[in-house]
Amino acid sequence: MVFRILEKLKSRAIKGEGFIGINRSLISAIDSFIRRPKCVTEFSPHIRDALDLKRFMFIVVVALFPATIFGIWNTGRSSYLSIGCVNFTFLQAFIEGSIHVIPLIIISYMVGGFCEAIFAQIRGHEIAEGFLVTGLLYPLICPPTIPWWMFASGIIFGVVIGKEVFGGTGQNILNPALTSRAFLFFAYPAFMSGDVWIVKPITRLVNGSFAPSSWTTISIDRVNNFINGNVSSIDGFSGATALLIAEENLAGVDSLLNLHNTYSILDMFIGIIPGSIGETSVLMCLIGAFILIITGIASWRIMLGVIIGAFLSVMLFNFSFTDGSPSAFLISPLEHFLMGGFAFGAVFMATDPVSAPVHNYSKLLYGFFIGILCILIRLINPAFPEGMMLSILFMNIFSPLIDHYVIKAACKRRLSCAKY
Repeated sequence: MVFRILEKLKSRAIKGEGFIGINRSLISAIDSFIRRPKCVTEFSPHIRDALDLKRFMFIVVVALFPATIFGIWNTGRSSYLSIGCVNFTFLQAFIEGSIHVIPLIIISYMVGGFCEAIFAQIRGHEIAEGFLVTGLLYPLICPPTIPWWMFASGIIFGVVIGKEVFGGTGQNILNPALTSRAFLFFAYPAFMSGDVWIVKPITRLVNGSFAPSSWTTISIDRVNNFINGNVSSIDGFSGATALLIAEENLAGVDSLLNLHNTYSILDMFIGIIPGSIGETSVLMCLIGAFILIITGIASWRIMLGVIIGAFLSVMLFNFSFTDGSPSAFLISPLEHFLMGGFAFGAVFMATDPVSAPVHNYSKLLYGFFIGILCILIRLINPAFPEGMMLSILFMNIFSPLIDHYVIKAACKRRLSCAKY
């Protein structure tokens, strides 16, 4: 029944009949999302492959599920801890986190999808499936308490300036999700600096059926004051990110000791630390990386290049440490890999097939320079505690240049071999 209705709507849209004809791009996008495309290659010399663009993007979304589910739970967990509650179940934390995170995902898809539809309609082509990934990536690299209007302005900027002005999906030189976050970072630094991540609990969870059965002594007073109107809102959980703690008081060793006393290696690996919604858990990022590599969607060369570049840079700073050096120079490579958005950026952002190089050697170089730049920004520039975003965007610009010189060198090598 649904398929027959879609077939009729699409037929009328192709013919340009009335209101449906005007919105042909939207009708075609809905039909392509629900069904397998009707027009497929049947004969040679075309290469037949089961992996079309829709399936390609869907696999990336599946790889993002572990980080998304964990990010929702970790947000709810932080929300309960903010009022001193330590006895809560996974379901309770997940429901609380969903109230914060799900609206952001909906806004991302609705606002960003609307922008995509406008440009598709103007250009007279179908809405590309690429936004399936961008619409989920963007919320995962933002703090859970960012104002909705600010969040919406970021996705508009990323879609329009980061992608559509270059011609749309497949022609953008910058990662749209990172472009959106970069816009928020520079336009509203107070909300995106990573200094304090405040998660305010939802009132109805405190009074309602989802409230945990047991509260700590301090939380009872805070909750009662909130319920009785003695305070306008609960202040929330004030927690600096692990990366920011490691870079505080750069003149002494206190910052590094503070990091080790605040978060363990296991905490940072699992992801039970403050941070952006989907970036905290390295474990979930590794699961996503396994899915992407096994299916051939993402390049393991880029991931390896990022790790090698970062490792060598960190070791250089470790060996160059002196008594007057910032204590952050002593952060180990493992801690750098576990902190901030390093793992998430290496797995999901740097491997974007549109903004990354094509040649295999280019991918290694591309990832290598991303790793170097990430560590340089983290340790040299105190204004940017997280260097992954800027390093990937910077290398996005140089991606075509890397491909150009690598291919040029390969051509010269083959020509020299042909002479002999």
